[in-house]
Amino acid sequence: MGKIKGAIVINEERCKGCDLCAVACPLHLIAPSGKVNHRGYPYVVQDDAEGRCTGCTACAIVCPDGCISVYRVKSE
Repeated sequence: MGKIKGAIVINEERCKGCDLCAVACPLHLIAPSGKVNHRGYPYVVQDDAEGRCTGCTACAIVCPDGCISVYRVKSE
């Protein structure tokens, strides 16, 4: 039986940096990037080099602007 891994894609140009996704992530895998997008908002990035994301979708559910897409992949 394989393990489910997740990956998120954040639309950095639409993100307003509200950090609701960072608060909602149970594994604390989303963090401020320290940069601003073309609209002047500080956006967030996925901080998951170890591949710990489970694809729970909590971040996407709370995003008020729909900037996050979550993908789930079954690894062997």
